[in-house]
This record gives sequence, C-alpha cells and structure tokens, in this order.
Amino acid sequence: MSGHDTPIPMTASRSGPLTGSAAVPGDKSISHRALILGAMAVGETKITGLLEGQDVLDTAKAMRAFGAEVTRHGPGAWSVHGVGVGGFSEPSDIIDCGNAGTGVRLIMGAMATTAMTVTFTGDASLRKRPMGRVTDPLALFGARAYGRQGGRLPMTVVGAADPRPVRYTVPVPSAQVKSAVLLAALNAPGETVVIEREPTRDHSERMLTGFGAQLSVEKTAEGDVITLLGRPELRPQTVAVPRDPSSAAFPVCAALIVEGSDILVPGVSQNLTRNGLYRTLVEMGADIEFQNPREEGGEPVADLRVRFSAALKGVEVPPDRAPSMIDEFPVLSVVAACAEGTTVMRGVREMRVKESDRIDAMARGLEACGVRVEEDEDTLIVHGLGTGGVPGGATCAVHLDHRIAMSFLVLGLASRKPVTVDDGSPIATSFPIFEALMAGLGAEIRRG
Repeated sequence: MSGHDTPIPMTASRSGPLTGSAAVPGDKSISHRALILGAMAVGETKITGLLEGQDVLDTAKAMRAFGAEVTRHGPGAWSVHGVGVGGFSEPSDIIDCGNAGTGVRLIMGAMATTAMTVTFTGDASLRKRPMGRVTDPLALFGARAYGRQGGRLPMTVVGAADPRPVRYTVPVPSAQVKSAVLLAALNAPGETVVIEREPTRDHSERMLTGFGAQLSVEKTAEGDVITLLGRPELRPQTVAVPRDPSSAAFPVCAALIVEGSDILVPGVSQNLTRNGLYRTLVEMGADIEFQNPREEGGEPVADLRVRFSAALKGVEVPPDRAPSMIDEFPVLSVVAACAEGTTVMRGVREMRVKESDRIDAMARGLEACGVRVEEDEDTLIVHGLGTGGVPGGATCAVHLDHRIAMSFLVLGLASRKPVTVDDGSPIATSFPIFEALMAGLGAEIRRG
C-alpha cells in the first residue's frame, strides 16, 4: 500500500478473540534519526530493526541524494556510509518526502547550516502541513526558506553559508522542531541552546550522544535546557531500533476491546517520553502486563501481555501527558468509545496539524459510528458506550492519515456493525505489515 496510489477502501468487522504474538515494526522516530545521523557520521553505521514503511524509505532516499551511501542488506538490516557533519552534497533534484512530516522537518534541519539550496515537496497531506514552525528557528542560524502561502510545501531552503549558534525556546511541545534545531546546530560553531518548557520524546538527544556529540540536558525552572557543541566528528554506530510504541498501540487497543482477546506484543519501547498511552490505558483499567523489562539500543523496552478488559472506565488525561502520546490520541479515542463513562483529552491542539486535523477526523468518524463527541481547539471528549456498545456501520474519511485509518479499523473489530475507511493505503507509511499482522491475530479486516 502507498499513500500515493489509488484509494483502497477497507472494512473491519466484529471479530472473535484476538490471540497470538504481534511483532510490530521498528520505531519510526528512531528509524528516521538513525538514517540521518548515520549520514552525518564519518564511516559505516549499521542499523537493525529499521522500519521499512514508506516514510522511512523516503528519508533513506533523501540521504542518498545528499551523498550518503545507504544500503539495504535484508529485512530491517541497513548500512549508511556517512559523509560527516557539513559534508552533504547539494541534491540534483527535488527531495520528495512523501507523507513524512518527521522526515522533511528533520532533513531541513540537517541541511540548513550547509551552503546549498534544496527544494522539498511531499504528498497532498504533507503539502497542507505548516513548515514555519521549523523554518522560523532555522532562520536564526542564517538559513532562508521560500514556500507556499502559510509556509507550506513545496518549499526551497537556502542553507546558511556562515551559520551561527542560537539560543531558542521551543514555543509549543514538538520533538520535530527541537530535533531540527539540534541537527542544524551540528554544523554551527560554538554552543547552541534549546529550551523545552515541556519535555517531548528524547530520541534525538539519546542518539546524538551515542554518535559522539557533546550534548547536555539540564533541568531548570524554565524547562529542560539542552546544550549542543557544534562541529563534532560524529562516530558511526550500530543501532538496534526497538519496536514502535505508536504502532504497537493498534494491536494493544484492539485486544483490550475485542472480547476474549489475549495477545503478546514483544520488545516495545517504553521510553518515558513515548509511553503516555500505556499509562493512560492502565488508569482506565486495562489488563496489560509489562514483562521482561530490559534495554535495547539505548532504549528501555518490555514485552506487553494484553488481555480483553471489560471494565474499562473513562478518565481525564492530564494536559502535560499529551506530548508523550500525541500520535496515540486517535486510537485512545476508540478505546474511550468502548469504555464506560467519559474520557477527556486536553492539551491536544497539536493533533490539528498532523497528517490531518485528527481531532476533527476522529470526532466526525466517531459520531458517524454512533458515539457522542465534544471538541474545541485544544480538547477532545468522548462519551463511552461500554463493551459492545458502539453501533458502527459507517464509512469514515481518513484524509490520507495512516493513524486515522488504523484507529477506525480497530473500532470496527468491536462494533456491532462493520466500520469502513475510505482509504487504507496511507497505512503503508508507518505500518506496512498492519493487515497481515492483524489477520494473524484473528482480526476480520478486508479490502473493498
């Protein structure tokens, strides 16, 4: 499946118990960063467990365009021969990042402090997403950006010929913005300081340190103060990518709401900046065991044993938890629809500028399936109908958004009537084995 192809309608029907093991793909955030930092190191970086979804494949293609040698050796096994910090070559053609918001923003950061001119584009969904949140801080280094109205793609970025270090406070919680600034700082002399008022996923900090960058994080009254010394020689690494907690969310949530289910999801990242969904599900009464906790590739992981949970209750999700689960709110709203009582999700404004306006997309689809929903600019409230209480029977628009598509297919597995999504093709951007994996657990999902 590809988000660029002909739409593929998909329908999920009420299923029997989901059972077995669900080995979800590698973490998308870490996969992007491994390719980019591998390209900025000197020597060969070896990667195992790389997510081979279209978003990450587009980043691999981009790194080749910038002069790195990127090779696939087998499923999830890749190598990157890097060109060093400041060693990127100017691409000969436009960089098409497909649907990858993370990819395009991080790549912009990585090239913004090198004297070159690069034009970026993407699919219809990515071309609607604002890039100013990244290009504004990159301008502080001396880079210039020229795009469509509203700071949208296609966009040409002119890298700074004489970059300067910056001190920047991230205005909204965004790991993409923070990471873009840190990547730009690699080729700026002196110390760049990034201040986060609210912590976001810390994969960039972990991986930059692993590759040999001089980086420190200090917790202060104004937030986390991240200091990076520019112009390092990054050392190639062996990166073991843990399994993606955002992808694991779909079989986990499906098992919680499909009666009789009992599944194992092995090796899922439990990074504290990414596990907000799992903390919330436990608060709702979810039967999840975190087995065999360990560390892989510098990230904490665990095996998740998940059983059907008939007594799920609505909760209020604290706003300060939103950054650690921003991609999981769509599927959480599905679980909330199948719980007793009301679930209140505040501080979720960032959902409106993802691959789609996810608040609106989930609200309209849930309403079509018979669930009462309230929303404002920064809030989504779902009034649950309890186990087996969601009528379903609707066709939901996914707006080229992979997480909206998978969320409504999960809902269909527990609804009284089937739920259809108008296009399942975007799922390939992050979870190319979704259909096969869910079918292996016993889920009733079909195309057409």
